[in-house]
Amino acid sequence: MALIKTSNPAFGQNTFSAQYGGNLVDASARMTFSGTINKTGVLLLCCLATAAWTWSSFLQSHNPALAVAPLAIGGIGGFIVAMVTVFKKEWAPVTAPIYSLLEGLVLGGFSAVLNARYPGIAIEAVALTFGTLFVMLFLYKTGVIKVTQKLRMGIVAATGGIALFYLLEIGLSFFGINFTTVNGAGPIGIAVSLFVVAIAALNLVLDFDFVEQGVTYGVPKYMEWYAAFGIMVTLVWLYLEFLRLLAKGRSRN
Repeated sequence: MALIKTSNPAFGQNTFSAQYGGNLVDASARMTFSGTINKTGVLLLCCLATAAWTWSSFLQSHNPALAVAPLAIGGIGGFIVAMVTVFKKEWAPVTAPIYSLLEGLVLGGFSAVLNARYPGIAIEAVALTFGTLFVMLFLYKTGVIKVTQKLRMGIVAATGGIALFYLLEIGLSFFGINFTTVNGAGPIGIAVSLFVVAIAALNLVLDFDFVEQGVTYGVPKYMEWYAAFGIMVTLVWLYLEFLRLLAKGRSRN
């Protein structure tokens, strides 16, 4: 899902300039930093609400089978809504909250099952995810990490490669072919997870740059929801990768 967002040509600076030019949208109806932050907070609350519900349902039954339905509904539904949002950005005020609610089902179910096996792993993944968010924001705002064209192309290429590998892995799994070395808890598996986490974290820098460009070019207010949606996509991906990394580490003990 991160590939959808980071490789979208609509995120380019030239597109902003050509479409809006900073003068075509009334000042009161333009995208702002504070508006984007507020809407990201709303999406996080939506995600947390359904995640808590799924988590609570699992704790009451302790039946992993009950997590399958929320995972399937959230995963498939979230992907569909994400695609709609990408191609219909003006619908983001409606589709972004729906996406967050659906992804909450995925995160809640997956987290509950893993936490039952590795107690405390969910809160560790949450802490690492938000810690990474704040660190990357600090590095971006202080100029330690600057979004150049080469960096952007590198992140997009790496994200695309990861997405293609995941699709290949899913396809081959139907034929009983599994990448046990990559998914295992050995040195290679840990190294791959660390690499994916690093790329997911770098995608946050592209998200921040997108918000800054949107404010600079005075894009419409609904783009605050779209930018918040983009940040949520990255955070969901980052959280799931942290869960996988932590699970690999725990399984070695």
